[in-house]
Amino acid sequence: MSAETAGNAGVQRTVAVVGGGVAGIAAAVAAADAGWRVELIETRMKLGGRATSFDDVRSGIELDNCQHVVMGCCTNILELYDRLGVLGEIDWHETLWFARGEGARDALSIAPLLPAPMHYAPSFARMKLFSFAEKRAIARAFLTILRMGPKGRVRWAGRAFGEFLGETRQPARVVEIFWDPVVLSACNLPSARCEATHALKVFDEGMLAHRFAGAVGVAAVPLARLYDEVGAIVAATGGSLRLRTGAKALAFDGARVTGVVCDDRVVPAQAVVAAVPPDRLARLCSGTLRAADKRLANLDKFEFSPILGVHLAFRRRVLDTPNLSLPGRATHWLFAHEPPAGAPFAQRIEAVASACADWLGLSEEATTARVLDDMSWALGISIDDLARDLAWSRPVLERRATFASSPGVDAIRPRARAEAGDLRGGVANLFLAGEWTDTAWPSTMEGAARSGFAAAAACTGAGRVMPDLPPARLVRLVRALG
Repeated sequence: MSAETAGNAGVQRTVAVVGGGVAGIAAAVAAADAGWRVELIETRMKLGGRATSFDDVRSGIELDNCQHVVMGCCTNILELYDRLGVLGEIDWHETLWFARGEGARDALSIAPLLPAPMHYAPSFARMKLFSFAEKRAIARAFLTILRMGPKGRVRWAGRAFGEFLGETRQPARVVEIFWDPVVLSACNLPSARCEATHALKVFDEGMLAHRFAGAVGVAAVPLARLYDEVGAIVAATGGSLRLRTGAKALAFDGARVTGVVCDDRVVPAQAVVAAVPPDRLARLCSGTLRAADKRLANLDKFEFSPILGVHLAFRRRVLDTPNLSLPGRATHWLFAHEPPAGAPFAQRIEAVASACADWLGLSEEATTARVLDDMSWALGISIDDLARDLAWSRPVLERRATFASSPGVDAIRPRARAEAGDLRGGVANLFLAGEWTDTAWPSTMEGAARSGFAAAAACTGAGRVMPDLPPARLVRLVRALG
């Protein structure tokens, strides 16, 4: 299908995009670029979904829901940022810092002159966090990942990444202080519970295959500000951005979706992109619609994993690196942020605890105290001093932050479009988006952007999903030699 299909030459077609998260934004922008009229429907007051920011009345500043980062390998979210004109709002860091306790830390940095996959080798060799034997074990696993490539990952589908770590003889301490911190931050589950192909993809394509792949990008502005141009892009199509509009149901005539039933009116459309989480989509679909499209059969089978972000404002600077991993601690990462102009504090730290089920039920005071204890260990600053310098704290819990990247989850992730020849067919003008769909990525902003571009391309017949970064020449050689 395209904007000018047979029998409708010159007639602009309308697509209703339900959900204004990253997936919905990507779908809306790509459909607009293809010449379609876009109606973007979002329940909340701001775009971004789980990757947005909010006005915190207690602190008086705009805070992100949780710390979100992009990496150099995230080609589609970066393409979206470029289209929105905000690539310049991303600060890039080529070093990850790992705490050793009492203020000591190691740097894992991209070497400026070495090609992939050797670009981390010098700083890795200098790290004091690991013994020589532990480094040798990590290198052994990395070489296995490098050699297998995407094709070799297939045999690990449906298995836990912990099994891979066992097969490559990774010591328990190495799992705890190296593999788990990375897997938790990327997949929001520990290695023992994470789908192996997701974790393997993170290490292969995010660290080994390309020099720039592992560079970490952090928004220099509140996340919601990254989406400021979406309204203008949508309006230019003759459509509209409908914030604070609740979608109640997808209108279905037994053969096609005809629009979206909202709390104020029905939005008619020739196609619908559903860019909402699976549980929300299930509530939008009638039993008749679900029976007509087998992609909707497994919406109730997805499980979710929480993420906790704790914003802490300090009257003095306490962290002198932009990021810091806390291996083996309940708090997994710290990210340093500059205060807005005129703020009555010197530095804001965002602490992140992924897959944080053991934090649920804690009071704000207990949550803050737990983070300060971990910060004290990492920074070598007493808890009393940290507490005295703390201006305020604001925990933000996302209970359903990501779908759970559990072994076998890919088997229930649906495609963007109904494929011809499916046993139960499908609804041809209903397109699915969201990081939980079949993107081959774990639950990330990159997966969300990919899904939105894929849904828009399937709907309009134009545009595409951006390709991955190509593996470096030496990486290709290693794989060819096996």
